[in-house]
Amino acid sequence: MRSTPTRFLSSINSHLSAATSNMKLLYPTSLKLDVSQIEGFPSVTLHPYDVKAPIPEEHVDAEILVTWTNSSDNLKDAVNRLTKLRWIQSLAAGPNDVLSAGFDTSKVAVTTGSGLHDHTVAEHTLGLLLNAARRFYEMRDYQLQGKWPGHLGGPQPDRPADRFTTLRDARVLIWGFGNIAKTLTPSLVQLGSHVRGVARRQGVRNGIEVYSEDKLAELLPETDALVMILPGDPSTRHALNAERLKLLPKHAWVVNVGRGTSIDEDALYDALVEERIGGAALDVFETEPLPEPSKLWKAPNLILSPHAAGGRPQGAEQLIVENLRKFLAGQQLKNLI
Repeated sequence: MRSTPTRFLSSINSHLSAATSNMKLLYPTSLKLDVSQIEGFPSVTLHPYDVKAPIPEEHVDAEILVTWTNSSDNLKDAVNRLTKLRWIQSLAAGPNDVLSAGFDTSKVAVTTGSGLHDHTVAEHTLGLLLNAARRFYEMRDYQLQGKWPGHLGGPQPDRPADRFTTLRDARVLIWGFGNIAKTLTPSLVQLGSHVRGVARRQGVRNGIEVYSEDKLAELLPETDALVMILPGDPSTRHALNAERLKLLPKHAWVVNVGRGTSIDEDALYDALVEERIGGAALDVFETEPLPEPSKLWKAPNLILSPHAAGGRPQGAEQLIVENLRKFLAGQQLKNLI
């Protein structure tokens, strides 16, 4: 459920007016933050905490919690013991861990790390697309066998219509056209791709035509590479299912750097084994780490990366400071859920 900004503005203003001492902000030691960039607010004291351990007793009166890779036990402990908590700043683009921990979001504002992972995820996505087109993964397999993959070298057809071999003139459809897509698109365009987007609302974003999801049946058959950057929520579960996979051309590749739940993995496996699509490159999975018995390990033309696209929040200090200023001023927070 989305929070009501007006409710939080009223709650924050009421809380600030009643405050008689410094507020505590707890920041995680799970990444290297330049705390000097956050210091300087006379009404706020900063305290590090271990995201894998219970909150120290001396800090259970904290009102602000910054999270990054917290364990589920740590977050459940915070739910039960941080009774004065008013705001959680997650550094994850999709704070599913925070939302599923049980915080009362009618009393605790939750803001996301949207924007902190745009460049790293965009770069990784570009790498997966180039890997798929140039078949570096197959070259590596032959190298490990001490064999020369002659069929992948020498004279090659230029931009064959029945294969995905280059980003030049490739029809790339980005499903989930947000900040990451906007960061990725210029690189694709520079390499000659024809980029279109899909989102809940249609329009033109950064010069790219973005269609609503009801146009997928028309767009998927015209796609060489489908890039999925969907969030993980009930509305996106198995968004790419067997029916939609059948709409893709036989040579099309699927790249997923959003959330693993957005793809029906059994349907994808069947499409790969039956050669109904060209291949897939997945950075996210329904269960992580990917279980050893999973069929996906041995699926043909499948590139797996271990949720490696993000994991490096960039500009976290600036986001914390911006939202801290807004919080203290009783203004609407950035990236408020």
